[in-house]
Amino acid sequence: MKKLTALLLCAALVSCQSPKLELSADRSGADWPVYHGNPHGTHYSTLDQINTGNVKDLKVAWRFDSGDGFQGGDMEGNPMIVGGRLFFVSPKGRLFCLDAATGKQTWVFDPAYGEPVTRARLRGLAYWSDGRQERILFTFRSKLIAVDVATGKPFDTFGDKGEVDLRQNLDRDPNSVSVNVVSPGVVYKDTIIIGSTGNTPGHIRAYDVRTGKLQWTFRTIPHPGEFGYDTWPDDAWKTAMGANAWSGFTLDPERGIVYLPLASAGMGDKDFYGADRHGDNLFGTSIVALNAKTGKRLWHFQLVKHDLWDRDPPTPPTLVTVRRDGKDIPALAQITKAGVVWVLDRTTGESLFPIQEIPGLPSTVPGEQVASMQRLPAAPEPFARQRLTEDMLTQRTPAANAAARAHLAKSSNRGPFDPPSLQGTILFPGMDGGGEYGGAAWDPDTGVLYINANEMAWTMKLKPRVKTANGQISGAAVYANVCASCHGDDRKGSPPEFPAVFGVSKRLTQDQITKQVRDGAGRMPAFGAALSPEELSAVVAYISDDTAKPAPEYPSTAEDDYAFDGYHRFLDPDGYPAVAPPWGTLNALDLNTGQYLWRIPFGEYPELADKTTGSENYGGAVVTKGGLLFIGATIYDNKFRAFDKTTGKLLWETTMPTSSIATPATYSVGGKQYVAVAAGGGKNPKVKPGGEIIVYSLP
Repeated sequence: MKKLTALLLCAALVSCQSPKLELSADRSGADWPVYHGNPHGTHYSTLDQINTGNVKDLKVAWRFDSGDGFQGGDMEGNPMIVGGRLFFVSPKGRLFCLDAATGKQTWVFDPAYGEPVTRARLRGLAYWSDGRQERILFTFRSKLIAVDVATGKPFDTFGDKGEVDLRQNLDRDPNSVSVNVVSPGVVYKDTIIIGSTGNTPGHIRAYDVRTGKLQWTFRTIPHPGEFGYDTWPDDAWKTAMGANAWSGFTLDPERGIVYLPLASAGMGDKDFYGADRHGDNLFGTSIVALNAKTGKRLWHFQLVKHDLWDRDPPTPPTLVTVRRDGKDIPALAQITKAGVVWVLDRTTGESLFPIQEIPGLPSTVPGEQVASMQRLPAAPEPFARQRLTEDMLTQRTPAANAAARAHLAKSSNRGPFDPPSLQGTILFPGMDGGGEYGGAAWDPDTGVLYINANEMAWTMKLKPRVKTANGQISGAAVYANVCASCHGDDRKGSPPEFPAVFGVSKRLTQDQITKQVRDGAGRMPAFGAALSPEELSAVVAYISDDTAKPAPEYPSTAEDDYAFDGYHRFLDPDGYPAVAPPWGTLNALDLNTGQYLWRIPFGEYPELADKTTGSENYGGAVVTKGGLLFIGATIYDNKFRAFDKTTGKLLWETTMPTSSIATPATYSVGGKQYVAVAAGGGKNPKVKPGGEIIVYSLP
């Protein structure tokens, strides 16, 4: 009896402690405790209470509105669920903790401490527990923050009063860089490994989760003596930006390996013009495997050499198992903006499918030196079309077809790896994919990879940088060279992604405009280090004056004197894609054979009679043991759907107030299964954005 009492007492004491998270590497269960569900990033859940037979009965269980929805906002975050609590970040960067069964708010933490926030974007969170204490680690602007799950308050003993300044330890003056983090780090034992974006070199860094102290650094732009240094001009590491991990990481906890999907070796204009970075530019546009304990490079695989197309991997690789000759091979599957899937051996980095070598196409822009050879997987077959031809142009109306033909005829269109040009080059699929940040979902029971894709063309164009007479500082010239690629020569932008700055002085004071240009906000990087005080003052004055005229151009053919003309989708005169449908697809790929099981159009334009066109889509899917594939993602129809994962048949759908451009999550509390989705919109200018979590369950 005494022994039983002692055991019960011990059990009671343990139950009062915080849970020490026990993770299954490739699947989630009652909790959804990691970005994309589990360390391997498979988006897979073993829950099957909701299944193909009853999914038609799904109803809203609860809704929670953060109140932070606003024009131009982003709500791209994959909700996290641990121990019956749901955590998410609002479009203004506030961290919420809710009861996962009822939606009742437990606490909220505002990292801006009440200061106005124009936009914050975060796609996920990281959780750590040692069995006694629980922490949420997340980012806001240039800060890494550790918050106590019990109180919703930051730990004063972490970094400097709960915050680590991510501008430090980048081998640069902290005031000369702009750091932002849009995807969560990964927790390996007692460290958090994190990347960044912004005007910064792409250092990968690991911090102690308790103290915030830096544990190790991996330099993605190599320093002298480091592997890959010879793929850059001498001393490029002193000034080069990019090669960063903006899309997050995947972790193999059993092997102690973290996988980095690294961005192109440039920022802004340097994404598309590389005259100052001749060479292959390792580790730009690469997958790199590191020892998660030490940060030592184990292997790398460069997807694109001397990337001029912004073809960086948009999502962390999915860790999978491939069956070959009766043996299981640990592998990873990396979907790309180019619409192809790379399948690599997880331990060696070798491709498990044949590779095709593609000679580089020469550039017509002075100073540019393209890579002599590129490569693409010969299998699996691409999940998006690769070369735009006349017969693939829109047939929606004769006028739309004629306009598309005229645009195509004047553009360079030599297929994959046709570099940006002064006349304009067709990029197909476009800058937003192919694949996007939501990533692929993988079913470990069947070996099937599910990919949602965009099928739209974009145009890449370079232009001579604007010069001014006698080298005088001109706000109009600064704007043309630094700001126009996003906000347009006419300052009217391309809302909602790139807001108009024409008329901004009616909303903001000059001090507020100066602060935003200098310090950045949301997707916009900081330009305080790139501009002199005189240039900053001049461009703010130009932005604030609605009567100011564009700068006269004095073209130059000197190297590094070309700027990116801006982000331009190839659209017809009515604003629809200039290519024939489908404009968005959903694909099921058997990774064991490399063959597609089914492929369907995905998404609708509500105003079009043809409901099978597909549409742009952002955010990934969740696949379940119950036979279902849950996905929002489509930006115009505001729908959340459930498909039969075996056949692709639509089994259930609902219309939300806004679209969801985030990957959903599924979890269980008290034996009841729920499906949660973040509904914030933000990509359709016709719909007011929101900031809501909507959760569904069976009655």
